[in-house]
Amino acid sequence: MNKILLIIQREFLSRVKKKSFLIATLLVPLLFPTIIGGMIYFTVLEKENAAAKKIMVVSESESVILTDNEDFDFSNLEGSLDMAITTFKESEHYGLLYIPDVDIESPQGITLYTQSTPGPTIVNKLENKLESVVKDLKLVKYQIDQETLSKLNTNISLNTRITSEDEDEKQSNSGIASGIGYVTGFLIYMFLFIYGGQVMQGVIEEKNSKIVEVIVSTVKPFHFMLGKVIGVASVGLVQIIIWVVLMGGIYTGAASYLGVSNTQSQIELASGTSSDEQVNAQLESNPKIAKAFEEISNIPIVSIVITFIFYFIGGYLLYGALFAAVGSAVDTPADAQQFMLPIMLPIIIGFFGMTMFVFDDPNGTMSFWLSMIPFTSPIVMMGRIGFGVPIWELALSMLFLIGGFIFTIWLAGRIYRVGILMHGTKVNYKVLAKWFMMKN
Repeated sequence: MNKILLIIQREFLSRVKKKSFLIATLLVPLLFPTIIGGMIYFTVLEKENAAAKKIMVVSESESVILTDNEDFDFSNLEGSLDMAITTFKESEHYGLLYIPDVDIESPQGITLYTQSTPGPTIVNKLENKLESVVKDLKLVKYQIDQETLSKLNTNISLNTRITSEDEDEKQSNSGIASGIGYVTGFLIYMFLFIYGGQVMQGVIEEKNSKIVEVIVSTVKPFHFMLGKVIGVASVGLVQIIIWVVLMGGIYTGAASYLGVSNTQSQIELASGTSSDEQVNAQLESNPKIAKAFEEISNIPIVSIVITFIFYFIGGYLLYGALFAAVGSAVDTPADAQQFMLPIMLPIIIGFFGMTMFVFDDPNGTMSFWLSMIPFTSPIVMMGRIGFGVPIWELALSMLFLIGGFIFTIWLAGRIYRVGILMHGTKVNYKVLAKWFMMKN
């Protein structure tokens, strides 16, 4: 046991002391908000500076008349379509819109000519413009005024609540649950690739440098593999904790700088009321704010964090052992590619299963089984956790995951003990099976 702890300490310290670890740990919390903020800034800036697209119009329909708006600047052309196309090719206009003499009940044949493939946003905006014009023509035809039509339009915001025999009734929100599931599931999906790859790369480097031959003379290969896997997992866990703390601090500081935290005190000074009275008054006057507060307060943050840590560690141990086994069997990363697909495929299935099945029906059959199978449960169960998972399902999934990583560590250990000392051997699945069957 002491030797395993020494290997864990060695793996942990050797990675934590690297400049790359410090740079990644400090930059990631700053990098992602900066990238997202920059993209939002340039998107807004581009929209503000974007000029209306100039569109030539050849219309054979007297009823369909297009007027300019902030997105399009229309100019009507006389003559045939062929002449208009020739004129368009020689101009700097964005497109040429051809409108045949259409039946407003079923307008067909409207065509947009451009000199390059238009983006879907432009096409959608132009379609919405045409639909609006045709809709107004139908209102006139059926003698329906716009005011009457506006009265017919009704927006319904569905209020969802969870009620069960063992829990009190509480507010729920599928959007928040989906967001929590996607973020936590994606993080595990990403970390399995990143830290699993680090284990494999580390094993290959030590195998080629002959260091491993010295280590296994005093430590059993299985213990060496287990210590390496757990050591890298501890590095990942520490890095995640630092990211969470730094991002929380950045968010709090940004909120304070923007005056969000001072809003309540400003309201109190202006109104002369206590915070509780003011908050209650605000909630009563705006049901949407009250609903949002209730939804946020019902998010089980502590249980989500604990579940995330468990599935991160469990999933990493399950896949980390397999990555270590592959690293021990090959001499170069290029040789490892043939063995990567069987390891990566369940991870990919888990991620796409989360987006396809869990967000559609978190309690469906596929969602249930994918959250039970150890190879996909770390991602899929985190996708389900925000929607509320019965305790027995969560416990069963955790039990299966524990059994899963014990099995993969045992399986990988039998390959690792032989492969780590092999050099220059052409390895395939048949050779791996032979190593697995070899007696101690």
